[in-house]
Amino acid sequence: MTMGKSSAPRRAPASGPPLPPNLGGRFAARLAWMVASSVSATLRWTYEDRSGLFSPDCPQHAIFAVWHNRQLLAPGLYRRYFRPAGPKRRLAALASASRDGAIAARILELFGARAVRGSSSRRGATALSEMIALAAEGYDIAVTPDGPRGPRYRVQPGAIALAQHTGLPLVPIAINVSRKKVLPSWDGFQIPLPFGACSVVTTEAMQVPRELDDAGLREHCAELERRLLTITRD
Repeated sequence: MTMGKSSAPRRAPASGPPLPPNLGGRFAARLAWMVASSVSATLRWTYEDRSGLFSPDCPQHAIFAVWHNRQLLAPGLYRRYFRPAGPKRRLAALASASRDGAIAARILELFGARAVRGSSSRRGATALSEMIALAAEGYDIAVTPDGPRGPRYRVQPGAIALAQHTGLPLVPIAINVSRKKVLPSWDGFQIPLPFGACSVVTTEAMQVPRELDDAGLREHCAELERRLLTITRD
């Protein structure tokens, strides 16, 4: 298709309901889910919990912070390691309100997780309220602290704000795979390849105080970023 004035791609509105997946998006989500599930079954998994929060006798719920480029394996990882820590554990995760976010939301649903639609640029306050309510219902929460637009490996304030309002510990988690294809996207999105090794590490959790001034917010962003980078292997 020739791109002219009348055929320029339409941008999503800054407000309003999240965009649903179209037929192509639903197919892409199903394909991504199948790839993630199939490849996961071939990986040699190791898991190290340095947070100490996820034993069967510890019912503590948490906010998981994982880099945007590693999110393909994250829902299956939760089902493998964290859901068995408690029979009633459930996961909710943030996906943007865009059409791409609709694909991510559908992948989450296929893994049995609940998707909350919103980002810093669209439906941010609504998504934050929904996540706070789900945390109060006993959900674990997953966020990508450098998403949805980056820069890569730079923590944005949203994860800290969520920890402030929920009181849940914020757990940095790294998913490091030995064999992967890295896409030429802003985040260097990683697609794990079969028969590699996958190392999962959680490091010491952060407890964020309810009241923070601007300097305190920047300090907590920097500390979460430091902890994540300490366990990240590219």
